Amino acid sequence: MIKRSSAMKDNFIENMRGGDGTVIRKDILDSSDMAKHSRLFSLFTIKKGCSIGEHEHIKETEYYYIISGKGKVKEKDGIKEVLPGDIVITGDGESHSIANECDEDLVFAAVIILD
Repeated sequence: MIKRSSAMKDNFIENMRGGDGTVIRKDILDSSDMAKHSRLFSLFTIKKGCSIGEHEHIKETEYYYIISGKGKVKEKDGIKEVLPGDIVITGDGESHSIANECDEDLVFAAVIILD
C-alpha cells in the first residue's frame, strides 16, 4: 500500500492536552490503516510559544522522533532539551509534555504502540 501525502490531513488542535496555542497534527495513517497494536502515527508541528500539555500513557508507549527545531520535554526526572535526531520514549504509566520556545518550528513524528 502507498498512501500519498496529499491524502494526509492536517488537524489544527487548540490547547492540545491542556497545552498552549495551536498544534498541527498531520495524520500519516488514520486508525483504519493501523495495525491493532498501534493507535497513532502522525507528524506534529509546534510553533513558537505552543505546546502539548502533560499527559499520561496507560498500557501504551509513545515515541517522538525529532525532525527539526528544538523543544523542551518535561518528564518525571525534569525538563530536557530535544534536538533533531533525538527520540523521546514515554512508556506505560509515565507522563510527558513538549513545548517550543524557539523561533523555528518544532517538527516531530509520533507513534503510539499499545503494550
